[in-house]
Amino acid sequence: MATAVMHMESHSMVSSSSSSSSSVQHMSRTTTMMGEETVSTSKSSSVVETFSMITRSVEIPAGESIPEFVEKPHPLTAPEGDKAVFRAKVKGNPKPSVVWKRESGIPIKEGSKMFYDSINKEYVLKMENLHTDDADNYKCVVSNDHADLICTVSLTISESEEKLDFKKMLKKRGPPAQKKKEKRVVNEKEMLEILSKVPKKDFEKVCMEYGFTDFRGLLKKLKEMKKKVEVEAVKILKPLEDVSAKVDSTAVFDCILELRDANTKRTWIKGDEPLRLQYSLGKYEAKQMGTKYMLCISNVTEADMGTYSFQVGDKHLSARLKVIDEPLKFLADLKPLTVTERQTAVFEIRLSKKVPNFAWKFNGRELKRDDKYEIISSEDGLTHTLKIKDVRPSDVGAVTFEAGDLVTKADLSIQRTPIKFVRNLKNVRVKEKGKACLECELTTKDVTLKWLKNGKVIARTNKHSMTHEGKTAELIIDDAQFGDSGDYMVVATQENDPTEYYSTCVVTVEERFATVKSGLSDVQAPTGDPVELSVVLNDEKVEGVWLKDGKEITDMRGIQIVKQGAVHKLIIDKLGEDTEGKYTFRAKGAESEATVSIADPPFIDPSVLEALAAHPVTVKAGQTAYIKVPFRAKPLPKVAWFKDGIEVTEEDRIEIERTHDQALLTIKNCVREDSGAILLRLKSDCGTATAQLHLNVIDKPKPPQGKVEFLEKSGKCVKMKWKAPKDNGGKQVTHFIIERKMVGKKSWTKIGEIDSKNTTFATDKVEEGKPYQFRILAVNSEGVSEPLESEEIFAGDPIDPPGQASQPQVTDVTKDAITITWSPPAKDGGSPVMGYVVERRKKGSNLWVPVSKELIQDTKCKVDGLLEDTEYEFRVIAVNRAGPGQPSSASNSVVARDPIKPPGLVKGLHVADSSNSSISLAWQQPEEGDPPSGYILEMRAEDTKEWSKCTKIPISGTNYTVGGLQERQKYFFRIRAVNEAGVGEPIELKDGVLAMPPPAAPKFDLSARLKSHMVVRAGTALCIHASFTGSPPPNVVWQKDGNTTRGRESITKGKNHSQFLISSTKRMDTGLYRIVLSNDYGEAHYDIHVRVTDFPRPPTNLNLYEEVPNTVSLKWDHSPDIKEDGGAHYVILKRDTSTATWFTAAEKVYSNKYTVTGLLPGRKYFFRVIARNEVGDSDPLDSKDSWHINKDKELFHAKIKEYHERDWRHAPRFITPLKNHAVRRGHDCTMSCAFLGNPRPVVTLYKGQINITANSKFWYNSTSGVCTLMIPTCTAKDTGEYTIEIENELGQEKCSCTLMVYDKDDRSLLESVTESLQKSKHLM
Repeated sequence: MATAVMHMESHSMVSSSSSSSSSVQHMSRTTTMMGEETVSTSKSSSVVETFSMITRSVEIPAGESIPEFVEKPHPLTAPEGDKAVFRAKVKGNPKPSVVWKRESGIPIKEGSKMFYDSINKEYVLKMENLHTDDADNYKCVVSNDHADLICTVSLTISESEEKLDFKKMLKKRGPPAQKKKEKRVVNEKEMLEILSKVPKKDFEKVCMEYGFTDFRGLLKKLKEMKKKVEVEAVKILKPLEDVSAKVDSTAVFDCILELRDANTKRTWIKGDEPLRLQYSLGKYEAKQMGTKYMLCISNVTEADMGTYSFQVGDKHLSARLKVIDEPLKFLADLKPLTVTERQTAVFEIRLSKKVPNFAWKFNGRELKRDDKYEIISSEDGLTHTLKIKDVRPSDVGAVTFEAGDLVTKADLSIQRTPIKFVRNLKNVRVKEKGKACLECELTTKDVTLKWLKNGKVIARTNKHSMTHEGKTAELIIDDAQFGDSGDYMVVATQENDPTEYYSTCVVTVEERFATVKSGLSDVQAPTGDPVELSVVLNDEKVEGVWLKDGKEITDMRGIQIVKQGAVHKLIIDKLGEDTEGKYTFRAKGAESEATVSIADPPFIDPSVLEALAAHPVTVKAGQTAYIKVPFRAKPLPKVAWFKDGIEVTEEDRIEIERTHDQALLTIKNCVREDSGAILLRLKSDCGTATAQLHLNVIDKPKPPQGKVEFLEKSGKCVKMKWKAPKDNGGKQVTHFIIERKMVGKKSWTKIGEIDSKNTTFATDKVEEGKPYQFRILAVNSEGVSEPLESEEIFAGDPIDPPGQASQPQVTDVTKDAITITWSPPAKDGGSPVMGYVVERRKKGSNLWVPVSKELIQDTKCKVDGLLEDTEYEFRVIAVNRAGPGQPSSASNSVVARDPIKPPGLVKGLHVADSSNSSISLAWQQPEEGDPPSGYILEMRAEDTKEWSKCTKIPISGTNYTVGGLQERQKYFFRIRAVNEAGVGEPIELKDGVLAMPPPAAPKFDLSARLKSHMVVRAGTALCIHASFTGSPPPNVVWQKDGNTTRGRESITKGKNHSQFLISSTKRMDTGLYRIVLSNDYGEAHYDIHVRVTDFPRPPTNLNLYEEVPNTVSLKWDHSPDIKEDGGAHYVILKRDTSTATWFTAAEKVYSNKYTVTGLLPGRKYFFRVIARNEVGDSDPLDSKDSWHINKDKELFHAKIKEYHERDWRHAPRFITPLKNHAVRRGHDCTMSCAFLGNPRPVVTLYKGQINITANSKFWYNSTSGVCTLMIPTCTAKDTGEYTIEIENELGQEKCSCTLMVYDKDDRSLLESVTESLQKSKHLM
């Protein structure tokens, strides 16, 4: 019954958890729900089961949920030394995690198992060999992103009973009366005590053992005794006592009770209302520790004062709660604070008690939490902190804290940061009448500036303009004169700081010269179009003149000359032949020239195009087609002809010509296939023109289509059907001609003509049973087509020729006659056999000759007139009314001669060659008897006496190789000659022969293309394969530089080959490799020179110096790989400090010194040296500091011109955004983006919504408009979205990318990532 109650209460608690989750959707708070169950197990044991929940999320997204218990763990009671198993089933989205803990904080005993049972889907805590120290309350904590569930259950350890002594319990043999005497009890009271300790089902048995027969009477008395015990079911050991507590603290009521029944109902009451613990949101919490029962009241307020009761069964315990409210006071006043500028000021105050309302004020103004002010309160509400970030002079004043009626105040003062010049004034050299700019940058913008020249203050005038924007200050001197030269100074001061900070420079005014900044370019334009020539000087105050073909332009008709500052333009209104020529612009110290020419696109008159499209070019086959197309163009265009979309090229029949005004295509000996669409394309740099026409070549038609279909094939009529020709030759088919011939004849007979509209024909000019063949020809005005021939047909039922006679058999042979016989054919073809044709031929010949002109009526024939010693074959052909049948198979060949003698003994049997699996034998013909027709070769192994034939048929030659032998096995051979007369006597080889090759010294097989020199790239495989011969198989040794290899190589050896493999080569594998072969009969070796190449190692120790003005000489220490690699060299690059792009200054430099020219004065440059070979480039060697090119007088204008862009400010924007990346776990990931912005934007990095700019795990660098983020040793936690934000005073912009980290064997994810990253062409 107790178990059932526990299950029901547990179910109600799960329901409460589920219902409370809906209220968690809109608020963040901590919820505690508790259920209690108590079951009596011993005097000091009890059962505890509590449940609580702590929520985290303000809102739970759709499809997700808080964790829930499907099955909660249950309290356990186990004897000492036994085991205990807690089980729990949970659910939730995201999937929750499960942790087991002890409520006392003591670690769970060593050796316990905590695991997930995937079969039953349960989380299990298993403890074995229990001890009394393991008794405790155990927590099962289930957590996900939205909430934590805590289920607390008790583990009670009962003391183990003494082990039963089974020896003492054994019954002794003896009279039964003595045993009953031992168990009989004295009185009824003792019997009732015994029965109270045993199960009810054993009552009757125990009564019989002790001799009590009044079983029902004892049972009735036992029930009455239990009722008396139940009257004292609740025993109060310690009652509730009154409690006093301070505001915001926790009050605890406790009492100690001894319950007879653990299921006794227990209720906590305030006043007259029961407390609803599970819905109090953690305000009230009931606990049980053994026999101690407690009620905890959190965050006590005056409203919690009153009487609290604990109802247990029929017992009622009460006590009062008194709330003490202390007066509010400051435990310490605010103290004045002085901080360094731009640092954080921290004020802290501590109260004697928590207050609901308080305020921080600055100079009487109440402060609110924002990016400037951070207001923090401790968890107990007693300590309050104000942080003022980035303290500036405007933040100096009084800070006040108010709580209730109490006020405390303290002053905040600031220590100013000294002013520093980030960029000092620089000496300036300016041309006369030019503009000089003096510019500096300070560490702060809140300063007061004044400018001085030669110690005197400069006033603001039209000549001197002064600007101060942010941290940058500048003085501009317009229309500079020689008197403006001198020493200039800028003086900066700041509030509350008496120190003056200054920076000086020297201004020098020089004489003005002009150079060409952007010269003239050649121009091509159509006739009548306007043309503009433009030249840009470095000085807008310099004048110039224009010349045409070397003469100054004075005639301004159709020509405009315009000057816009430093830009000088010449504009031609309409380009014509009179305005073509070479134009020159001249100014003081500057000159530029260009050529103006006419460029008209190809043009074909529309009337010509219409005529070509409307009137096709028609020629007869065999004639010549001339196609001419006139056009206009300057320059002359390229001419291309196309037929049906395929370009036509010149060949024997085709000629392509072009004059100044027309294109000509000539096609000789035209054929029908030349017909089609012709396209002419004229193309030049100025444009394209096309013309289309159609060429029609007329010829005789193609033959009728398809197979001739016979609609009727009777003895009186043959009717046929066909299809019209696929190509009529360009002319209409007028009619068809039908011809016929008998099978076996060569001549065709015309049997009719029909109109082209009909494709069927019938004729009755046939004889029944005769075979015929028909053909159809198509006719047009150009001639007759090739014929379409039908298959052979019969008119009516056909008579087939007879079948094959049997193979002729030779019955008698002489030197001049041979007699043969045969059997008639099995089928006569529907007509009796009229006779036979016997044919003969010489063996090896394809010519069969009849032996008689007349048919042979018998099935036997004697063929005479033969040549002696000539070998003949015979065949027979049966003949009936339909004609001859198929020839029979040829007879066996037979020689026309008189009977012969058997051959004699074979001569000279010997071994010609041998190998591990074969033996080659040779011999000579016998000298006695008639010549043999073949030889029978037999063999036997050494361990057998039976001879076996080496071939199924006699050997025709005088040598043979026996294969399939066992290596090194001895074999015996014998041979006999054979001819038509019989088999001769055998002759045996005297000694046995071993199956092994003859001894031979090792030798390399150079036909296998064994290389003597090899070049491989580092990291790739080096594989050397050598083939060789030798008997016995040679021993193979690989050497490197004279020493036997013993390293990273893998060597494979066989009888006739060996392979040397290094799977991943390194530079140290370069060397001379030698393969050495040796056996008992000799030795051989072969050398291979191997060179392993890799990316060259970088040069070192780069030094810069100036030997010639406006040049920089670079000198460095050689890369170690330059001398070893003949093809290696250096590449020199340079970069202006104002850009991030590197430009090549020189390639293929083989020395360690180079002088860079073409540098612009007044600029700063970085230099880079790279070693390069056929594999690739080394790591770069960069100069540590930039090199400044001093200005000379002629080139000083460059910096002055660049200054015009100083006010081109704009909001930041990305020019190359981030791209998605996929990286294997454990590898580094580098992502980059490029941006523009003036002033230079501030860069901030985010992962998701978290700022990672200052996170030490991530490394980032932002220089010259390129931001690089590097994530070392990526893990699964690094997967996510990364964002880079750039911001300046004009705006901000963001760009994002996604990083995916995958495992090596995660193939499905790798395939999808690879596909998406191939589209973006960015795979790491």
